[in-house]
Amino acid sequence: MIHISIYEKRASLEKGVTMQVRLGIISNAGGSGKSTLAVHLAYAIAQYKYKVALMDLDPQGSLTLFCGLSPPEPIDTLSAVLKEDFTGNWPLISCWKDNTDYVSACQGGMTLTQTADQLVLHKRGAYLLEDCLSDYPLSQELVIFDCPATLGPLVLIALTACTHLLIPVQVEPKSIQGAARLLEWYYFHCRYLRLNPYPEILGFVPNQYNKNRAAHRQILTALPQQLESMKISTFPAIRESAEFVNASGMGLPLHLYRPAHRANKDFTPIVSSLLKLIKEN
Repeated sequence: MIHISIYEKRASLEKGVTMQVRLGIISNAGGSGKSTLAVHLAYAIAQYKYKVALMDLDPQGSLTLFCGLSPPEPIDTLSAVLKEDFTGNWPLISCWKDNTDYVSACQGGMTLTQTADQLVLHKRGAYLLEDCLSDYPLSQELVIFDCPATLGPLVLIALTACTHLLIPVQVEPKSIQGAARLLEWYYFHCRYLRLNPYPEILGFVPNQYNKNRAAHRQILTALPQQLESMKISTFPAIRESAEFVNASGMGLPLHLYRPAHRANKDFTPIVSSLLKLIKEN
């Protein structure tokens, strides 16, 4: 494994060397659809023959279930990457082996709870994941960080490591209020950590939308207007469907579980944006 320092990385950026897209999917609300979004975007991007690495930063380990993987040993999780003795052997495991070789996952789990406590005391805690990715680069064109629903140390290391952000929100008043606090957190920590540039917010992703509910329609109309003043985009909504739950229970994206389902097309605008970024890099 070639060792690349953070200084060499910066030099390569100045020379115009291609860099990967690193996408953080963050929300401070449980059930907002972070893991669902991560899995479906990874699968969809892989259909264009780009390689994707999924990083599970959630102690709940949702990606293990959603990708149909077996529970890992601690040594095979992201916790091992964030230890002092990490030497670049990323514990990546292929997802949906019978369907694509283009998506792999670095699993999470409850061991990340202890890791989060250790990050607080580490001298470079907030930058530790960025350091690992700089010193031991991954070959994938897209890296997706699936973050926990708390704005703690694990989300902070995703913030410093990512180039772009997506913010999924349920189409409910409480979730929209929580998203406002998330933006305050984002701007504060980008300034505090002196990130330059700030990770770009690709947009908000309204989730679990039911067009038959008046409250959902009202929020979906108001949200883009509220975000426009901050120059933040809103993607078209991803519809509510029990089939997402059924698919995740089988360890599959909906594209594989129900290929003809109309909700598969809901991800297309986000996929198009990511493909554009990957090609530009």
